[in-house]
Amino acid sequence: MNATENLTLPSGTVLKNRLAKSAMSEALGTTDNHPTEKLSTLYGRWAQGGTGLLITGNVMIDQSALGEPNNVVIEDDQDLAELKRWAEAGKQNGTEIWVQLNHPGKQTPKFLTKHPVAPSAVALKAPLDKHFNKPRALSEAEIQDLIQRFATSAAVCKQAGFTGVQIHGAHGYLVSQFLSPVHNVRTDQWGGSIENRMRFAVEVYKAIRAAVGDDFNVGIKMNSADFQRGGFTEEESMLVAESLSALGMDLIEISGGNYENPEMAGKKVKDSTRQREAYFMDYAEKVRQRVKTPLMVTGGFRSAEGINTALASGAMDVTGLGRTLAVDPEFSSKVLAGEPVVSTVEPIKTGIKMVDKMAMMEVSWYSRQIARMGDGKDPALNESGFGSLLKVLGTTALRGFKTRRLRA
Repeated sequence: MNATENLTLPSGTVLKNRLAKSAMSEALGTTDNHPTEKLSTLYGRWAQGGTGLLITGNVMIDQSALGEPNNVVIEDDQDLAELKRWAEAGKQNGTEIWVQLNHPGKQTPKFLTKHPVAPSAVALKAPLDKHFNKPRALSEAEIQDLIQRFATSAAVCKQAGFTGVQIHGAHGYLVSQFLSPVHNVRTDQWGGSIENRMRFAVEVYKAIRAAVGDDFNVGIKMNSADFQRGGFTEEESMLVAESLSALGMDLIEISGGNYENPEMAGKKVKDSTRQREAYFMDYAEKVRQRVKTPLMVTGGFRSAEGINTALASGAMDVTGLGRTLAVDPEFSSKVLAGEPVVSTVEPIKTGIKMVDKMAMMEVSWYSRQIARMGDGKDPALNESGFGSLLKVLGTTALRGFKTRRLRA
């Protein structure tokens, strides 16, 4: 197996190759959370770059719960025209485009949400508690409402012409919070045993499937583990994967970590793992023996050799690419052409140790490159990491102010 081979998903959809753009939050919506032409420009660029599957970043299901300013929110069909343009742009060149649906739970910044909700009233640990308010526990009625919101958003995505949706069940957002015994200490049907803690993810999937039918793609991004003491374990993750696979999930993307333990950003990764490129391959090799659903592994891929070696192992079916496509939107085409290409992605450093330890600094730099492509420009590979951080912090502060004023 290599990157050029196609893949038939359980839905019947055929991916033209084994390369996928994993979700990266674009924050290219309007202040009041509508999609913009910039998203169509950005995804048109990626579609022309050869990648077989594009997964959008962080589209929220509830305007009162944002992960960051200028997220796109889909609650109904009021933005159908612009959503159709976005979908059509992403479907160029025979590409599939899925919308990642998300609710942040407690991971919504203080400047956006005074009273966040979560499975339980458990705050994020220090120092993150300075930036995120302690949540209150969701009621049964609120849980049922959120499940239906996921389904409604998915139905609108199908109507707009997107070819699938992905449930964001990783990185410490709401679905992930339900799965974690650290963040979910409920004593009702939604907490306690892993069967209860996975109930929210299962019910979200069932509701979406009922709303969109069997021929529309539904996937999930989930953690291999939380990498926290007493948290969501690898074995629990595999049990969830087994359950969702049995229900008919079309694609399971494997990632890991959360804001408190950001393995998804490449922090704390062993040198041997970094050299192999596939950060979560050990987990994929284990879960491959337990599920029939195609597996997508995201994290660490930087070269054609690393990609094709991982695919040839049979432990995974799709390679997830993130930052690699933020610096080179044509990277996939080069891999598919057989070029021995190696991505220019490397740690962004300023020389200031405290700043260099911040995941936010690297995220800011890559966010700037995505925004440039949304403006129809090329990535600026020589842009300063520290300068990018300052610009993004300034933009975020201004957007946050505008969002608060809009809600006042």
